Amino acid sequence: MTDFPVSPAHAQLAAIRRVLQVRERERQAAQAAAAEAARQARAERHLFALTVGTVLPLRAQRRALIEQARALPHARQREKDEQAVMVEAISDDFDVESLLDTDEALSYRRPGIGQDVVRKLRKGQWSLQGQIDLHGLRSDEARTALAQFLREAHKVGWRCVRVVHGKGLGSPGKTPVLKAKVQRWLVQKNEVLAFVQARASDGGAGALVVLLAPG
Repeated sequence: MTDFPVSPAHAQLAAIRRVLQVRERERQAAQAAAAEAARQARAERHLFALTVGTVLPLRAQRRALIEQARALPHARQREKDEQAVMVEAISDDFDVESLLDTDEALSYRRPGIGQDVVRKLRKGQWSLQGQIDLHGLRSDEARTALAQFLREAHKVGWRCVRVVHGKGLGSPGKTPVLKAKVQRWLVQKNEVLAFVQARASDGGAGALVVLLAPG
């Protein structure tokens, strides 16, 4: 038998054919491996379902994460400082006698406030919007309470208030100590425009009707 020589072109084609065959076998092996992996996954899911039963996915909920605001620190020291300022702003040593009008009844009006304002206060033409009763308080307690009351009354816009200080009948010697001090304190407060002794029906000598500046 005679062997025919193989040309270079034929040899190259044979090599390409072998390469393609190898690649085809690799592709088939990869497909088989993927199919086996899918089969195993299905088997595992089936086994899981048989074990735990039907599982429903959670519904997606839109929730925003909100950081809770921290409570602001309570400024107790600032409150104490403000209280101290209010107490220091009204002195027991203030000379009020020269500022009071004591014609038919005690009264006071700040410079620039007309006498007609005092007359209206005496006649009750200003409606009382609030009052503070200082009965039974010590001097320092009454001073602080009055300062706070005037501050809050001015803040909310009250114009006419009553300050009940008592007639001093329960004091030693029945001397109206608190009455004189209240007069001194009121004269020193910028919120106070005028005050008069209350009418008999509103407390008489045991109270003052006070006109406050607009808030």
